[in-house]
Order: sequence, then structure tokens, then C-alpha cells
Amino acid sequence: MPIVGGCLCGQLRFEIAAEKPIAARVCWCRVCQYLGAGTGTGNALFEKRALKTTGELAVYTSVADSGATMHRSFCPKCGTPVFSEAEPRPDFIIVRAGTLDDIEIGKPIGTIWTRSAPSWACIDEDLPKGEQGTLPAA
Repeated sequence: MPIVGGCLCGQLRFEIAAEKPIAARVCWCRVCQYLGAGTGTGNALFEKRALKTTGELAVYTSVADSGATMHRSFCPKCGTPVFSEAEPRPDFIIVRAGTLDDIEIGKPIGTIWTRSAPSWACIDEDLPKGEQGTLPAA
């Protein structure tokens, strides 16, 4: 059964031919704080070739804290952030966990960019943490 989701207004829908994400993390980089209205964002990683979309997407391109050029897709009608793509990793798509119909699919395995988080950030102490964009080796 595919993984499905979409934006707030329903104009944009997606389907991913996968059983689960490759990984899911909470990100506290400064850009994600903008996208998350002041919080970190929950993100699930999938192979891009598994993704099919219906509806219109708008794209905003910027440079991430990591230095990678990112293409961030959102619904042009309601503004919901939906996907991110990193130019250095063209075979993968990052899906905002809140857009998944089954939000449990986006359960994070760790938290990244903790050094950018504000002092009041709610960070799960039971999950591995990375000060930058990677998690420590297990």
C-alpha cells in the first residue's frame, strides 16, 4: 500500500511507492524554523522515483545552512510546505511529515541542527542529536 499525503487545502496530493521512509528526522536549522513557524520541522526521506504528485506545486530555491542548494516545494494556494530537494542528493525527496495522511509514518529517529535551536526548543532527549546536519554514528 502506498504512502499518501497532501497539503492543507487538498489541491496538492502525493503518493509514494514505499513501505516506510528511508529515515525521518526533526530539523532545527534556521530555515526549517522559518518553515515551521518557529519550531523545527519533521521530515521523512524517500527515493524521489517513488513519488507521484497531482496538483500544482510552487518552488522556492535557497541555500541551506549546510551550503547545499535546496528546492523547497509548497502549495501555491494554501502555502503548505510539502517537499524539499537537495541538489547534492538528486535521487531523494524530503517530505514534510505533517503532510502525510498517516503522521505516524514520520516518526523521527533523531534531531539535527540542534546548535541552531532556540533555548526553549522542545527536543526529545531520548533521540540521538546532531549539532549540525548529521546524527552521531551509533
